Amino acid sequence: MKHLPYFCRGEVVRGFGRGSKELGIPTANFSEEVVDSFPSDISTGIYYGWASVANGDVHKMVLSIGWNPYYKNVKKSVETHIIHTFKEDFYGEILSIIIVGYIRPEKNFDSLDALIAAIRGDIEEAETALDLPEHQKLKEDNFFQMTNVSSMANGH
Repeated sequence: MKHLPYFCRGEVVRGFGRGSKELGIPTANFSEEVVDSFPSDISTGIYYGWASVANGDVHKMVLSIGWNPYYKNVKKSVETHIIHTFKEDFYGEILSIIIVGYIRPEKNFDSLDALIAAIRGDIEEAETALDLPEHQKLKEDNFFQMTNVSSMANGH
């Protein structure tokens, strides 16, 4: 993937509300403007990397870029599942991510259970891959050491 690692930052907006409620796997959604700023030729699918909310700690994450075929979305979305339990929602906060690797293309599923099982597998794969030394060093990237989040535009 020629675009990796990919650095991105943007405000967390409300999505469809399915991640937490239907899947039990909460996701942070980027606004349409941030989604539109991604390279047009970046492959849809499931990725892994690092994420930080509002200058907080850096955590492992998995990310979906695409149309979510199971839900038949008409707009492309970028949804990040941070592998960490947050005490409360963080809508309106700035989410900074570094996408470091690709797991699989997006695909449709016959059932919600099959989708959830695939996501859980993606999370396991991400956790293992992010333990590799070459990925660990990106966790410490100064992209996450912002001093003034609000003045930063997308990109690195």
